[in-house]
Amino acid sequence: MNALRRLKQLLVHERAAAALLPEALWRLFLARLQLLQPFAKTAPRLGMQSMESAEAAKAQELEVIRNVTKAIRVMSRYTPWKSTCMVRAVAGLRMLEKRGVESTLYMGVARDKAGRMIAHAWLRSGEHYVSGDDAMQGFIVVEKFAKLLHAK
Repeated sequence: MNALRRLKQLLVHERAAAALLPEALWRLFLARLQLLQPFAKTAPRLGMQSMESAEAAKAQELEVIRNVTKAIRVMSRYTPWKSTCMVRAVAGLRMLEKRGVESTLYMGVARDKAGRMIAHAWLRSGEHYVSGDDAMQGFIVVEKFAKLLHAK
């Protein structure tokens, strides 16, 4: 019930982020479908391999980044499919790309308490983390993809 109350608060108090909820749901769905394909086919669409976007966002992009972050974080809790860290990162990347905002998708590995290899993905735009920052500690980056956009 707590999640539903939070969704209601978002709809009432943060209209700009709430307006992105339908798109976030759609992007999460498309990302889930995209990630069903072999990674070799998906990777080229994620951006420039082994590159990073700028570590500082432009002032006019900050509100867009915050709203996309909120929309992805909220809607990923309500999808009937599992919106994994990679699904959330790809969906966020696409939403930012649509708005002309650069980002970097990181993929990392670590070992769990039982010693098994685990993987995690997260998305950064400027100095802000759009997704995955809640669990990225302890992961070693093995690849990154920069979605670099040219100014219009």
